[in-house]
Amino acid sequence: MEWNAAVITVSDKGSQGLREDTSGPALCKLLEENGYQVVYVAIVPDELEKIQAELLHCADELRVSLILTTGGTGFSKRDVTPEATEGVLERRTPGIPEAMRAESMRITPMGCLSRETAGIRGDSLIINLPGSKKASTENFSAVLPAVWHGLETLYGISEDCARIHRHEHSHSGEGHHHG
Repeated sequence: MEWNAAVITVSDKGSQGLREDTSGPALCKLLEENGYQVVYVAIVPDELEKIQAELLHCADELRVSLILTTGGTGFSKRDVTPEATEGVLERRTPGIPEAMRAESMRITPMGCLSRETAGIRGDSLIINLPGSKKASTENFSAVLPAVWHGLETLYGISEDCARIHRHEHSHSGEGHHHG
């Protein structure tokens, strides 16, 4: 099974073309290296309604399996990505951001200041990530295996089907063998 994914960068300066987006492309690369097909990319300003509109478009219209946001998770008054995300979620998945913050705390004591959230809307898993290239890729890398399994569970793919899929890919030269 190949999951599709979307990456939404939340940045006032990025959306105005005043700052190059480095975290969005880095996340796209990380996703593709791990078997995801990135089908949608966007940059939006730090505005609650615009963030929610992108999340709803990806989840409800495009039916994207995994939606990552990067940016807008700090303490600035303009940082509203978690609030925008929580406004569209049907079910929260608090373990994902807890695991990411725990991993961040091993790298920097400031890791506890990230306010990302995660959850499910329909058949989409939405995860907020910090805005920097380094922090966003470190945070997502910390939960990559769990996210893949979470998507399998969300979509009702049995462990037997998943094991067969991984086995087939290991013999075709794709992916890794998971004995």
